[in-house]
Formats: sequence, C-alpha cells, structure tokens
Amino acid sequence: MTRSRTLLMSTAIALATLSLTACQSTGSRTPSASTPSAPAPASRTPAGMNDRGDVVDASKVEAGSGQKVKGLGDWEGEITGRPAPGSRFTRLQIGMSRQQVLDIAGQPTDQGAYVTGKAFIPFFFGSDRYRHELTYKGQGRLVFAGSGGFDSNAHLIWIIHSANESGYR
Repeated sequence: MTRSRTLLMSTAIALATLSLTACQSTGSRTPSASTPSAPAPASRTPAGMNDRGDVVDASKVEAGSGQKVKGLGDWEGEITGRPAPGSRFTRLQIGMSRQQVLDIAGQPTDQGAYVTGKAFIPFFFGSDRYRHELTYKGQGRLVFAGSGGFDSNAHLIWIIHSANESGYR
C-alpha cells in the first residue's frame, strides 16, 4: 500500500471509532434493519374528556381537542364536547360578540380574563392578545378573544360543552 492510502484508511478508521464512541457516550444509536421500531402510540383520550367525547373537567380541556369551525365574520374557533340537554349554548356561534352571547346565554356563574403570549410580541396589534372566559354551571365554558388593535370588543372563539361544569374557574 502507498503511504497516502494507508493514511486515508487510518483516518477513516479513526473517524468511525470516534463516531461510535460518541454514540455510545450520548446513549444514542443508529437504527439498523434488524432493530424493531417502536409501536405507534395508541390513541389517547384528550385531557378532561372521556372516551365518548364528553367533557368531564372543563378546566383541563386543551385547545385542539374539539372540532375546528369557521364562524361569523370569518372568525375561526373550536367547539369541544357535547351540549347538555336544554343548553343555551346550542344557539351560540363562533364569532359572536360578548354582548350577543350574554343576550342568549344570560349572566355567567363566574368569569375572568388573562393575557396570551401574543400580548408580549412587540408591535403586534392583531386579535387574541387577551382572552375572557365565562363559566356557566351545568353548561360549560365560553372563551372570547380580544379584537385587534386597541378595540375592547371580544369575540367567541371556543365553546366548551360540559354538563359537569361547577360554574367556577
């Protein structure tokens, strides 16, 4: 063998050894054809819900666990759970203003407001910088997003149907 070929081969061996050592020290490994892949995770029930799609604890329900819908004025929102019998929530639509909702659903048992991460984006004047939440005992929760700019209006973006709702946040 020539000297350059020997040097090239020893460099390749050194690099291969180094890469194997690095994989062993970090605990990672390269999967091979004989390594079985992990089984696909079983579908899990979303937090705060049961297998039938009913909300059992509205305080634990996460965004994305319901059905995405497009509402009035092109507002996008979500409806989670199934309505309780005789619920006034069935007459509500995503995109309604807070006052329209109060006219239909009446006064809530409890309510509160909080800011979202969008409130901390410099020069962001879009919607959803804050949210307002209304809870109704035995019916569920309604979540509103603040309008864009310096407007104080809020529009309904999430209806959480829950016959188990205690009415308090």
